[in-house]
Amino acid sequence: MDGVEQTNESWRILIVEDDERLADLTREYLENNGLTVSLETHGGAAVERIRNEQPDLVVLDLMLPGEDGLSICRRVRPFYSGPIIMLTARTDDLDQVLGLEMGADDYIGKPVQPRVLLARIRAMLRRVETAPAGKPEEGGEEPVRLQFNDLVVDRSMREAWLSEESIDLTSAEFDLLWLLASNAGRVLSREEIFTALRGIEYDGQDRSIDVRVSRIRPKIGDDPIHPRRIKTVRSKGYLFVKEA
Repeated sequence: MDGVEQTNESWRILIVEDDERLADLTREYLENNGLTVSLETHGGAAVERIRNEQPDLVVLDLMLPGEDGLSICRRVRPFYSGPIIMLTARTDDLDQVLGLEMGADDYIGKPVQPRVLLARIRAMLRRVETAPAGKPEEGGEEPVRLQFNDLVVDRSMREAWLSEESIDLTSAEFDLLWLLASNAGRVLSREEIFTALRGIEYDGQDRSIDVRVSRIRPKIGDDPIHPRRIKTVRSKGYLFVKEA
């Protein structure tokens, strides 16, 4: 396509979208930019497609025949840890928050600009390959494993454990947990977090960081009402406590 750099990326993308014309145009654009793309037009078949194919990333429409995107997202999360980008024609914040709470990693409003979708896909998949890291210690290399009492976070394996039990985290949740943990003892503003994770400027309205923090807290044994590991610092951001 005009003005778009060609790539040799071999990432496999599954688009779940019932508008066949839009889905075909999107697939053509993404394939012309080096991605491998398959389509599913019916929500009822999407769960098994994701289970069986385990694509590198799913682009999931909110409104689908058979089963809606929120339900699909919730059902696949126990066996699919890859990124999910949700497409929504609605502008209601509630839909976006519900999507994130069901396990979506990002959302894009429709009509979708193919360049924007391509940029989001690339950014998200590159973060999966190279998780965001904190600042290296002076004179040392970046750590790949962090431990805080009974909580262990491993960047190379992209896994975390609490009391030696594996924690079920989405790709975006792991990225956020690693970013906070690798900056333990330092307050990170929402702007810093958003830029590090999304690669774009924070608009002051996006609630995805807050939703993900609320999802991560109980998973790492934190009290959602009186958190001791990930603290909210009013008007500043979030602080991961070294000794909690």
